Amino acid sequence: MLLAQEPQLLLVDEPVAGMTDAETEQTAVLLREINQTRSVVVVEHDMAFVRALGVKVTVLHEGSVLSEGSIDFVSDDPKVIEVYLGR
Repeated sequence: MLLAQEPQLLLVDEPVAGMTDAETEQTAVLLREINQTRSVVVVEHDMAFVRALGVKVTVLHEGSVLSEGSIDFVSDDPKVIEVYLGR
């Protein structure tokens, strides 16, 4: 229904919550296809899903950008590890 309105920007929050692995994979494919013709912002905590999207990741903390880059870069960022894993 949203795509029928032809938005330039699609905001999705936790799109794969409660989905099976197969549904999660299909959702990643769908969002990659949508992203070819419009901007998509995804808020998600499922890092396997984020990795499947293959996009730039922005990590926020208390309303500010904490880290930005590839999933591997932000996953290895000491600031992200400290804030989100408490190490």
